[in-house]
Order: sequence, then structure tokens, then C-alpha cells
Amino acid sequence: MSNLLIKNGDIVTASARYTADILCKDGKIAAIAKDLDAPADVEVYDASGKYVFPGFIDPHTHVYLPFMGTYAKDDYETATVAALCGGTTTLIDFCIPGRDEEPLSAIETWRNQAEGKAASDYTWHMAVTRFDEEVETQLREIVSMGIPSFKVFLAYKGALGVDDGELYQTMKLAKELGVIVTAHCENADMVAELQKDLIAAGNTGPQWHEPSRPVEVEAEGTRHLCSMSELTGAHCYVVHLSCERALKEAVEAKLRGVNVYVESLIQHLLLDHTYAERPDFEGANFVMSPPLREKSNQRALWDGFRHGLVTTLGSDHAPFDTEQKRMGKDDFTLIPNGIPSLEDRVRMFYTHGVETGRINLHRFVYAASTAAAKIFGLFPNKGTIQLGSDADLVVYDPNHRDKISAATHHMNIDYNPFEDFPVHGRCDLVTVRGNVQVRQGEFVGEKGIGKFLKRQPTHF
Repeated sequence: MSNLLIKNGDIVTASARYTADILCKDGKIAAIAKDLDAPADVEVYDASGKYVFPGFIDPHTHVYLPFMGTYAKDDYETATVAALCGGTTTLIDFCIPGRDEEPLSAIETWRNQAEGKAASDYTWHMAVTRFDEEVETQLREIVSMGIPSFKVFLAYKGALGVDDGELYQTMKLAKELGVIVTAHCENADMVAELQKDLIAAGNTGPQWHEPSRPVEVEAEGTRHLCSMSELTGAHCYVVHLSCERALKEAVEAKLRGVNVYVESLIQHLLLDHTYAERPDFEGANFVMSPPLREKSNQRALWDGFRHGLVTTLGSDHAPFDTEQKRMGKDDFTLIPNGIPSLEDRVRMFYTHGVETGRINLHRFVYAASTAAAKIFGLFPNKGTIQLGSDADLVVYDPNHRDKISAATHHMNIDYNPFEDFPVHGRCDLVTVRGNVQVRQGEFVGEKGIGKFLKRQPTHF
């Protein structure tokens, strides 16, 4: 465990901004004040002219992911190294059992994937892919193990998706246990019928993925989740919301008193459906669900962040390389879904949010770190800078200029969706519990030090 004194930084949290020094000892923030003296065994880092942010939290990643007959390309080593180089110090990954698999068995699988490999801290959302008495018993145990958030899919009928009876029982249990239900909100039957019609008409390319899952499908799924939340009293969280229509459904539910949080993704803020229409099957690299939308939706999402209607920013990192994407060369429904963005989430949010004036620094920190910490039971150990918090810190140089490139990123994937996008800023220093893991944007730390974060039910 290293001890560190960060001096003269412009400290920015979700609610405050000031210049001071931060002393990190034994993994915690031990002192915050001006002109702190450095003990003999402490490294001193001068952060003059730079921001000091709390370590960023990605609330939505798929690091280990068996999906559509293949596996995501990253593992917990490569993914957490990439995350750290982009300023993310905590991942909330999804533990997703197959419909015939026991939840506790899936937990063991994900634990074996992460332990001794992760360079950042991590925790999981527990996916509920079926609901019966045995699953309920195991979910109660899983919550007691420190995993107080569920995930349900209202999409992927016949695979990961749950029916309404299972959804009701999951949310009823969540209300009892004081945990939150995160949900992929698309109407599965509508998607299945649209896919069938498009393929039958010979529309097989990746450009037809979005028409098979139009905004009406996502809006209906969002409305459905909110209605179930209203009925059961459970708190819910819409993952990867992509469009204005779905956001309106969530906002209308909020106005009725429904306890719903909204997450959007950096991809949906910056990319649009034309990327999936690129020729020579390059568009397959931009296939994800919900799909990339008409560009007009982006203003509503940015406004949602600015006004607090969209709460958190995720990545939905699900890296499948160009060869894997070719599994769907004759049928877009067979293209593995996912756009890698774990490493670039924070810097792109800063560049195209803060630097353009769409959001301020405090909203930036809140959406990319603090909100997830509060919603998912990590605050105040994570998501802020205060005495006693974990010394997860990002020293950010806002004057650095660069371009995004697959040639220089750290994700284990052969393309980058933001190729050649300008980016402002660099993570000059990143710490995990006081351990320096990144310097000048490059990983210099120790792999395998990441810890599983046991959380308590929030009970709201």
C-alpha cells in the first residue's frame, strides 16, 4: 500500500470545488487541507493546473460475457487496465447466468474470472433470467453476500428474457429486500416480430438492426418497467436508455412518484444510426441494443443529464471484434451486440459535455461517479473526495490534446467506435485505494489488486 500526497490540485466533486492537498495513507484519504507537509515515506505529486476528481465508476460493463455463441474479447485484466487508463477505478459488471443455470453457480464463475486479475475494484449486478423458488432462495443469499442489485432483460425472448410473472416476482422480492432492479427495456415480442418480417423480406444487413428495434419498442419497454415498479413499490433503474421517447416515459413515471433512475451511454450521446449503415459490413461494429438512434435524440439526452433527468453515464462495454461480428454477415440478428467504450467513456464525456458547455463539472462528476456510488451502495467509500473515503483519485490534465485510436487504446479489441474523435484531457495520475495505477495515461501499477466490493442494500 503506497502513501501519496497530491498537492495544489483543483479538487472537484459533485457538489464542491476548491484548491487543496490530499494525503492518502493506508488506502484512505487521511487529510485534505492547504499546504500539507509530506511525511518522509510519502510520494509527493504536484497537481497544479489540473483537476482532481473522485475515481470514476462505470455502472454498466460486460467484461466476462458469453453471448450469442461467443465470448467478449476482454477479461478482467485487460478491461480493468483499460478502464483505469480512462479514469474509471470501479466497475459494476453483470453476472448473467443462463436460463437453466443456478445464480450461485454463476457468481462462482464470475468470481473465478475476476479474482487475482482485476487491477481496479469491482462488484456485480445479479441478473435474474428465470424466477422460481430455488432462484428466490439463492437471490436472498446473494444479496446477503453483498450484491444488492438485480438485472432483468425485457428483451432476448427465449434466452435471457423474463416473462411478466417472473418480472413481478423479482420486483416484489427486490422491494422486500431493499434492493434495486436494473432493466434492459425493450418489448421482446415486438422485436421478435419485426426481426422476422425484415429477414423474410431479405433485409439482412446491419443497417436493419435499428428498424427491428425502433424507439417505440424501447419506449414501450420503459413504460412497462415503470408500471411494474409502480405496482410493486420497487425502485428501478433503466439501463442504456437511448432515445427521447423512452426518456419521456421515465420522466412521466417520475412525475407519478415512481422511483426510477435513468442511465444513458456515451455511445448514444455521440454516435447515431448512420454508423451502423457503413458499407462493407463495417456497420456491424456499431450494432448494439438498444441501437444507435437518429441524431436528434442526442439533444434530449444531453439536456437530461444537465437537468438531472438522466442520472448516470455507463459504457455497456461489450467488446466483440470484427471477425466475431461477421457471425451475422447473412443475418443481422446473429451479429453479437456491443460497442466497446469502457476506456473512452469519461474523457469523451468531459470533451463533448464539459468543454462544449452542455454540462458543468459537478454534473460531470455526479453522472460519471457519484450517482452510481449512491444508487448502488458504494457511497461514501467511493464516488467522492472526503476524509475516510477510499483513495480512488483521478488527476486530470484538461490541457492535453489527443485523438482516439484503436492503435493506442488498451482494450482488447481491434477497432474503436470513436476512431479519430478529438479528446480533451488525459488521466495523468489514477489511484486505487492509494495505489498509483496510471501515470500520464499509461498503466504502471499492479494487476490483480482489485477487490470485490461488498455492498449493503440501500433500502432507499
